[in-house]
Amino acid sequence: MARKSWIQRENKRQKLELKYRLIRRSSKKKIKMSKSKVSSLSESEIKEIRRKLQSLPRNSSPIRLHRRCFLTGRSRANYRDFELSRHILREMVFACLLPGATRASW
Repeated sequence: MARKSWIQRENKRQKLELKYRLIRRSSKKKIKMSKSKVSSLSESEIKEIRRKLQSLPRNSSPIRLHRRCFLTGRSRANYRDFELSRHILREMVFACLLPGATRASW
């Protein structure tokens, strides 16, 4: 079981990421368009956009998010399809609780 403080920290990061998602995407899109020479942004405008991006909270970046196990909160060895860690996934497969998952036997 993961510490509750770690889980709460992750929840806080998810909320921040949702809050600043549109600002971050629009700023990055403007910078990308300026590099392709389609828009006519000057260097100072690009610097201002980057400064705006840097002023956003660090925890609002989607890179800082981690997947966690749905049941235990474990941050490592998670399977995307089931949202479970490997320990819980193995227990549930052996108990035949996951449809479509079969255990290895030879």
